[in-house]
Amino acid sequence: MILPRPTPSPAQIDRIMTVMEAAFDPAYGEAWNRKQVADALGFSSTHALVVDAQGAPISDEDNGACKPVRIPAGFVLTRHVLDEEELLLIAVVPAARRRGVGAALIDHLFAAARSRGVTRIFLEMRRGNPALQLYRKVGFEPIGERRNYYRMANGDRVDAITFARTI
Repeated sequence: MILPRPTPSPAQIDRIMTVMEAAFDPAYGEAWNRKQVADALGFSSTHALVVDAQGAPISDEDNGACKPVRIPAGFVLTRHVLDEEELLLIAVVPAARRRGVGAALIDHLFAAARSRGVTRIFLEMRRGNPALQLYRKVGFEPIGERRNYYRMANGDRVDAITFARTI
């Protein structure tokens, strides 16, 4: 049986892309384009959450008529299979960094993943990524690495480090 693919809202993709374009340094080539985000969200196993500068989730209903517009400050994009979840992307706009937005995104991720029956979360990052401090703070531990895995915009290669956390 083939399940229908969910259709992400254009507003949800707009919020993600607003953060994506501000948060990722082009030198590393880590940002996804709009089509990649839309395609990923087209699978029922992929989940996204966008938050404002206070770490509160933003949904399509939040920016309706007669409501103040809430500005996206961060997002997390994940996918799950059985009892495992992979953190595909997490981003916080520069103006909201080091203010708890990343930690709030991780807290929301853990809660949502538990509700889906997830017991372990994985992520992969390039060596030297400043997010390492956040990942370690919230309990992720390194479990492996891939030498010269990522190619930067200038052609240099950077190692990938894989992390996991039981929730």
